[in-house]
Amino acid sequence: MRPVGAFLFGIMAERFGRRVTLMIDIIAFSVFEVASAFAPSLKAFLILRALFGIAMGGEWGVGSALAFETLPSESRGFFSGILQEGYTTGYLLAALAYGTLFTFIGWRGMFLLGALPALLVLFIRSKVGESPAWLKDRATKAQRARTGPGILTYAGTFLFLALLMASFNSFSHGTEDLYPTFLQKNLGFSPHTVGLIGVIAAIGGLIGGTLFGALSERWGRRRTIVIASLLTIPVIPLWVYSHSVAMLAVGSFLMRFMVQGAWGVIPAHLNELSPPAVRGTFPGLAYQLGNLISSKNIVLQARLVEGNFKGSYPPMFMWTVVIVATFVVSLTSSGEEKKGTDLSSTS
Repeated sequence: MRPVGAFLFGIMAERFGRRVTLMIDIIAFSVFEVASAFAPSLKAFLILRALFGIAMGGEWGVGSALAFETLPSESRGFFSGILQEGYTTGYLLAALAYGTLFTFIGWRGMFLLGALPALLVLFIRSKVGESPAWLKDRATKAQRARTGPGILTYAGTFLFLALLMASFNSFSHGTEDLYPTFLQKNLGFSPHTVGLIGVIAAIGGLIGGTLFGALSERWGRRRTIVIASLLTIPVIPLWVYSHSVAMLAVGSFLMRFMVQGAWGVIPAHLNELSPPAVRGTFPGLAYQLGNLISSKNIVLQARLVEGNFKGSYPPMFMWTVVIVATFVVSLTSSGEEKKGTDLSSTS
């Protein structure tokens, strides 16, 4: 349901502005997050998660458009890394919560904690202004009705970005989602140890995303993504074939450092490649469609472990990184480079 949310909230952002749409979006996913904690049945839970998906799907695209239409272009790469590593910061907080609180509050309590972002609305309302680019062009009626045709007009670019984001989502989720399961099932680690390794990995992602995002101003967006992606391959032995907690933590730190290093460039890169008239919709919808395309990865990975690799996770992780990194490098290299393009208008 996340692509649905990206499209709906994207239309709202084009018509009513980035700021107010972002506030509505954050309130919506926070409400559905709290409601999920009180789901009385699996059916009700799935309905609430579908509604949550719609709300969550709108946040990235609207938020990134607001950020990059406001922030200075000469520091765009650095801010791209900061913005994207909000994801890693969330992962870090989730790992801390799991390692310290899950035993006491259970899964329902975890969903209640997930509603804390609602407090951001107070900050946005009092401290964040509307996008100057949107304000500049808001009086143009044709601009407000351009979303659907705009996407169709640039269908080739949109398809390329959706495939690129499918590869990127496979990169991050393929190296993260089942990794705690590997630590628990193959190595028998406790929730506390799994949480600790998750925290160390998240710190690596936070540093890597910010660093490579900043470096993309000097090296270019595509070159930076390619370098970070290729550097994940030599990290594989340390990441999944080590046997001590210390070495696995180092491997997790380095793997997340490189994966999120590549990701740190994406917010700026996607907004620079998106047509101005549909910038509130285009990046977020491409991002979430990529998420949808890659959403089966965790099932495929689990089946490979159970079938082909007889319960062993390391070979599956090794081939995931090699194959997905190759796709990311190939797609990125074949795309355009528009570093520093003007984002001051939505016309």
